[in-house]
Amino acid sequence: MRKAIGLTAVIVLFIAGVVLVVSGCSNSKPAANAETAAAVSAAPVTVSAASGAASTAVKKVLYTCPMHPQIISDKPGKCPICGMTLVVKK
Repeated sequence: MRKAIGLTAVIVLFIAGVVLVVSGCSNSKPAANAETAAAVSAAPVTVSAASGAASTAVKKVLYTCPMHPQIISDKPGKCPICGMTLVVKK
């Protein structure tokens, strides 16, 4: 009887360990925000009335997480993955 209880406990602990390892190894990173991606790729453009040539008027400041460089924002805040403060991207 004691062997059955001990074997059952070992099996239950093994299954629980496997479940924890598998669930902890999921690759669930947040998808890139479409609005953020559009803000990065589209700089504001103005047209000069005198020459008719387009030029960039304002250099946009971008913020990123020091630990997760794929996180880019156009305003300061916190990283959605780790909660660190976003810093100015160089």
